[in-house]
Amino acid sequence: MSLMSDFKDFALRGNVVDMAVGIIIGAAFGKIVASLVNDLIMPVVGNLIGGVDFSKLGYVLKAAEGEVEAVVVRYGAFIQTIIDFLIIGLAIFMAIKVMNRMQRKKEEEDAAPAEPSEEVQLLRDIRDSLKKGD
Repeated sequence: MSLMSDFKDFALRGNVVDMAVGIIIGAAFGKIVASLVNDLIMPVVGNLIGGVDFSKLGYVLKAAEGEVEAVVVRYGAFIQTIIDFLIIGLAIFMAIKVMNRMQRKKEEEDAAPAEPSEEVQLLRDIRDSLKKGD
């Protein structure tokens, strides 16, 4: 097989396409969470603790000199990133929890024995009657 043929077989597998869709949705979800944290949560938290803008919090290691920018440890941005991570982690945890619950319910339904059909039940009754008659 040629290289293009092998690549086509690989790219058209269902799990590769599913993975690509998951990555695209995950990237979009990450942007939504970042906006939620940066634009909604952190301004409220900052206002509650005295009007602090977390995106500007930092420690200056070396002040700016001329055209050289200051060296700053931006711990406020780090705090926002931690909150992003916690929200994404919580959302993924909840999604997996729901999926596991649905999977368990399906397994329980599959494991439960189905009720025998009327014909089978009738045949069993006949068999039991014949056994009693012997």
